[in-house]
Amino acid sequence: MKRREFIQRSAFAAAALAAQPAFAIAKKPKVIVIGAGFSGLAAAYELHQKSYDYVVLESRNRIGGRVFSHMLDERENLVVELGAEWVGESHTRIRQLCEEMRLPLDNNQMDTHLIYANRYHRNGEWGYSEQWKTKFDQLKKGYSSLSVAEKNKLDQMDWWRFLNENGCDGFDLRIHELNDTTDFGETIRQISALAALSEYALSSVKNEMDFKIRGGNSMLAKKIAERIAMEKIILNCTVTKIVQDHSGVAVFCSNGQQFKADKLICTMPTFAMSRVEWSPLLPEEKRDAMHALQYARINKNPILFSTRFWKDENFDLLTDMPAHYFYHATKNQRSQKGALTSYTVGDKADVVGNQSDHERWSLVQLSLQAGFDSLAPLFEKQVNYNWGEDIFSKGAYAVYRPGQWTSLQKVLRKHFMHTHFAGEHLADWQGFMEGAINTGEEAAHALM
Repeated sequence: MKRREFIQRSAFAAAALAAQPAFAIAKKPKVIVIGAGFSGLAAAYELHQKSYDYVVLESRNRIGGRVFSHMLDERENLVVELGAEWVGESHTRIRQLCEEMRLPLDNNQMDTHLIYANRYHRNGEWGYSEQWKTKFDQLKKGYSSLSVAEKNKLDQMDWWRFLNENGCDGFDLRIHELNDTTDFGETIRQISALAALSEYALSSVKNEMDFKIRGGNSMLAKKIAERIAMEKIILNCTVTKIVQDHSGVAVFCSNGQQFKADKLICTMPTFAMSRVEWSPLLPEEKRDAMHALQYARINKNPILFSTRFWKDENFDLLTDMPAHYFYHATKNQRSQKGALTSYTVGDKADVVGNQSDHERWSLVQLSLQAGFDSLAPLFEKQVNYNWGEDIFSKGAYAVYRPGQWTSLQKVLRKHFMHTHFAGEHLADWQGFMEGAINTGEEAAHALM
């Protein structure tokens, strides 16, 4: 199945269900939604619009899940994202919701600079070789003509191996490693070549790093919650047990609360899902798939400076130093002050996330010193969030390794008894708010 085919087919199926005569459903089921991230909120909003009875249970003390906007400077009204960052050009559903909720989208495209081997290269002064760019364009254009068998074979290979065997080597391959890990969440030696090539072939020019919601991406979570009413969302309610039988489903929470319904939409990441006691047990193949799927280790470290010394509002920077990738996190927010976020992935995220604030700041200065003078006088403060240590997800977003895209997802997507599943790990592309929303809406339609 092509990436994107899943969403298109699901949308078609949802439309077919909606077209059924009213007498096809004698009674609307009562529904429990687990998770108030974008997937759970999207599911709840669909149920709300169709007048279903539902409740949303959320383990965290806030809504939004892995969308996590943070006010870095209240006086200057500077907001950064500790979680999901970008809305893509092709992300039609989240853009529709933002328009419906009257949330403006600001351009968030970047022009990438590079520090490599202790030399600073401005945007436009570096890039892939002409030979590799020509070859890579051919590979991307050829994706649409691949047969199912060819895609299945491609899924068995890692992205590093695929690039190397197609003539990418030396500087070109090292830049792919630096650049692509920021997209896929782990080293390219662990990423399915099918997942990687399809994203490159089907995404926007800026690889879906196009927009951000004005005021913070959490604004959309807030607006949806206002539409469905916050009293329908119960926070600090960690699900510990799910019981299903012929009469419906019962959900038990660590705070002693219990809920009963006819249907369940589970949007938990697989780590949290595997911690729940299921009765009866989930099918063995689903449990195995849950245990096999890994999530990206990503550490986000926004740093506030008294002035935007990088000058360019569209500034981002790849580096082979420990801080890995920087981007202007306060683009389009009016102030003399500004923030750069150091975004580290995989093993680097583990290292940076384990340091003290003082040590993280030292790593940032070390990583930028080839391009900029002493930054110490400009430093104001920093925050840090290590998604690899998040107690609910143990990672930022799902990472499909070689052989997993064509095997795991179809198993994880299957409903079980009264339970339908959703979440970014079941989406067309992992790591985007769009995918979480799509799967939440699809799960809601599936039980209507």
